[in-house]
Amino acid sequence: MSVSQTLLTIGLVMLGTLITRYLAFLLFPAGRSTPPYVQYLGKVLPAAVLGMLVIYCYKGVSLGGPLHGPPECLAGAVVVLLQFWKKNLFLSLLAGTGLYMLLLALL
Repeated sequence: MSVSQTLLTIGLVMLGTLITRYLAFLLFPAGRSTPPYVQYLGKVLPAAVLGMLVIYCYKGVSLGGPLHGPPECLAGAVVVLLQFWKKNLFLSLLAGTGLYMLLLALL
């Protein structure tokens, strides 16, 4: 890419980012109440996104091989158990990721 193309690309990315950031403030000003469908999406979408993330993470796991499946399942169980026990998302994800990497390195 030439310098002008690079600068144009950076400018368009900046413009797109600014539009997406400020559009919500223009559509839903502070004085008005939030529409019911936006409130509904705020309640439903986090669980839907989390479900899609879990499916995405486990879609490539093959339980047929000798070492496929246990690292993923153990790390996932650690994340769930720590989340229910400590209710600290950072700790849960850090421990699950660390255990997964450790199991991959050892097995």
